[in-house]
Amino acid sequence: MRTPVPTGSAGLAERPTLPGTTRPATTVPTPGPVRHAVVFDLDGVLVDSFAVMYEAFAVAYKEVVGDGPAPFDEYRRHLGRFFPDIMRIMGLPLEMEEPFVRESYRLASQVPVFDGVVELLTTLRVRGLRLAVATGKSGDRARSLLGRLGLLPFFDHVIGSDEIARPKPAPDIVEHALDLMGFSPEQAVMVGDAPTDIASAHGAGVTSAGALWALSDTDELLAAQPDIVLARPADLLALCPTVPRA
Repeated sequence: MRTPVPTGSAGLAERPTLPGTTRPATTVPTPGPVRHAVVFDLDGVLVDSFAVMYEAFAVAYKEVVGDGPAPFDEYRRHLGRFFPDIMRIMGLPLEMEEPFVRESYRLASQVPVFDGVVELLTTLRVRGLRLAVATGKSGDRARSLLGRLGLLPFFDHVIGSDEIARPKPAPDIVEHALDLMGFSPEQAVMVGDAPTDIASAHGAGVTSAGALWALSDTDELLAAQPDIVLARPADLLALCPTVPRA
């Protein structure tokens, strides 16, 4: 069973005191393989898209279903999955996808980048790591959003759920990212804020890092047992030192 590793104030992976002992927690990450790549989820990790999602979902619900409150809280519990899959799980019409995507494109300029993300991505690239995005969005929509926000040049690959056989929580999208970059699972970290991200990373054999900075309730993410938890974007740097030159 995986036990999530909380993040200490210094940004290093910090293990809690072992049950039944008084041995203090260590603040030094356990040595492991050199990380060459990081695979990021998009929404809730790189960008704070929830307000735009809410508005797009409400418009789509009203256009297709009708009056009444749109069940956004339930929708948000399934984030990380492909939109049509969420509609099937919720028993909502697949026709909601067209107005949802339309409104998402229209409102894209209102999506903010999380504080510390640009600095994180810059440092990872300077350290020689390669970066990819593996998202529940379609690939075209993800690349469009990242381009509008100025983040697209940081990434070697941006993969959408419509570009692989099985979206998250299956491991396909993480495995495809690693194949494109030419790295083994042991050489990568997957950062996500949803249980589906963690399940996808686990299935691919990749170290999973749970991102907490967008979450008001962390219980569901922690229940998915990420290998590492990150309180802020910069905490990832402790796992990703400079890649040695060949």
